[in-house]
Amino acid sequence: MHPTRGSSFRIIFFFLIFHFFLLATHGFHLLDPLTPIELNQIQTIVKNSHQDVNFHYVGLDDPNKSNVLSWLSQNQPNNFPDHRVAFVIVRINCQSHEIMVDLSTNSILSDKVYEGNGYLMLNNEEQKAANDLLLKYAPFMALIAKRGLNLSEVVFDTLTIGWYGEKNTKRVVAVICYHSDGTINFYMRPIEGVMATIDLDEMKIIGYRDPLVVPIPKADGTDYRESRQDPPLDTHI
Repeated sequence: MHPTRGSSFRIIFFFLIFHFFLLATHGFHLLDPLTPIELNQIQTIVKNSHQDVNFHYVGLDDPNKSNVLSWLSQNQPNNFPDHRVAFVIVRINCQSHEIMVDLSTNSILSDKVYEGNGYLMLNNEEQKAANDLLLKYAPFMALIAKRGLNLSEVVFDTLTIGWYGEKNTKRVVAVICYHSDGTINFYMRPIEGVMATIDLDEMKIIGYRDPLVVPIPKADGTDYRESRQDPPLDTHI
């Protein structure tokens, strides 16, 4: 688990509250971002149509300019738009789907399998699932014990391996490791050379490397926060 993920959730929560404040004070607009209620509605519609859905993007599908102008001329700002369409990208059964969802009719307008170049962006859920595999992987657990490290202080970084064409590239990530014990700046304390490669579609470890033991740098002097600097940083320049 990334040590700053809790703060990320707080930031998202703040922006949701801020969004509701704007709606309450300035009214609605056809181009407003999808609301939490609409996001839940989209999730339900897609999951009713497919099993084992992995969401990667959900956003408002911008209407035509003529439709926006027509809505503005016929509606008051406080009337929420009654017709909105969402564009959704999901991963289902090792395939990428582009789905258009009509929120006014609770229906799917189109569902196309993407067959072009590249893969979907990584999402938090699959990265966490990949990291959890490593946390339960016996060779990795033995490595942590052998080096006298605390497994709960291990931080992972999940990286894509590159694109080598449709026939030669799977949705595989390389996971590298750090030990955060004693500092928030875990990047300064890598567990050198240790790397696992994980197939995200099959969600299994397909490669693992554990080279010679390299000492981990000490945590002293690596915390970049001003409150932890000794002497304190002079920010009045």
